[in-house]
Amino acid sequence: MRDVAVIGVGCTEFGEHWGTSFRDLFVKAGALALEDAGVTGERLDALYVGNMSAGRFVEQEHIGALIADYAGLATNNTPSTRVEAACASGGLAFRQAVIAVASGMEDVVVAAGVEKMTDVGTGASVDMLASAADREWEGFAGATFPGLYAMIANDYMHRYPLTREQLALVAVKNHENGAKNPIAQFRNRITVDTVLNSSLVADPLRLFDCSPITDGAAAVVVVPLERAREFTDSPVRVLASAQASDTIALHDRRDISTLDASVAAGKRAFTQAGLTHKDIDMLEVHDCFTIAEICAIEDLGFCKKGEAGRLTADGATALGGEIPVNTSGGLKACGHPVGATGIKQIYEIVSQLRGEAGGRQVDAEIGMAHNVGGTGATVVVHILGA
Repeated sequence: MRDVAVIGVGCTEFGEHWGTSFRDLFVKAGALALEDAGVTGERLDALYVGNMSAGRFVEQEHIGALIADYAGLATNNTPSTRVEAACASGGLAFRQAVIAVASGMEDVVVAAGVEKMTDVGTGASVDMLASAADREWEGFAGATFPGLYAMIANDYMHRYPLTREQLALVAVKNHENGAKNPIAQFRNRITVDTVLNSSLVADPLRLFDCSPITDGAAAVVVVPLERAREFTDSPVRVLASAQASDTIALHDRRDISTLDASVAAGKRAFTQAGLTHKDIDMLEVHDCFTIAEICAIEDLGFCKKGEAGRLTADGATALGGEIPVNTSGGLKACGHPVGATGIKQIYEIVSQLRGEAGGRQVDAEIGMAHNVGGTGATVVVHILGA
């Protein structure tokens, strides 16, 4: 297996792009990544594109071929593969690209993610997202993702010392970071009162505990580490790539307040990289809801169960804290175009490790990305180092 490096990254602004098509979003992100890498399309050996549900959001399937065509790569017969793992589609697309390069099968590969979610109404979007849960045993019974994560939050708060105010501080912190991110969907600062006074969605989760519906795309270019300096003076190494699965239905889990797939993928990533938690300088975790960030910090092993709320309240997860979490603003403030989120996490870590994160820059040499599909049925974890 060869060592792998990221040599270029690109990301569109996240938000409501009513005047931009699904294909145009991807082409823009891909062009930015290729420009950043100093690579032309003719040099690409393959593309892996994370996308959850274009067939329902924009009524378009055969996404791999569509992307190759509109990226100008069809005439080169460049292989292009769609990767789907619900909200972990982007992270898994990156993992497939890393495996392809590490194996020696391919040399110059684009990993990307894209989702166009605002072309349908909110109700339709919520229903489409619910298909990432167990449709027969959860969705048909009326469960939505806010409802499922509210179950996690209620169970957690019954068993562990987490206050409603501490949960709100996750959103406050991520909006503070998002306000400093030029690609973020929400660049407004909020307060604890903003969260607590927002509309109730699924008790105890309120509107400002939930990530938004978003359009956006992101892309990165990976190559063998031994060739990385042919393209850039600042390659970022992929130190670990790990994946784990769990039951798709929440009610079949051993413990609904602990995402066992996060625990397993995190352990595998640390083993691959030969690192400990003290070596990680920053985290991008899957905060689709505020409770998800609390669980992620603990499930990845950065503190004991029941301690993440206190760490958040103490500022340990803020910019300049002991372990900055979601410097991008996370899914909560940066936005959550589900197929693109995992790639955006890589984009953010690379930007941080190269010292290009502007007002949200932290002192970091090693970062971890944590991308979740569904309520934790799929988890992908990557560790990157400067």
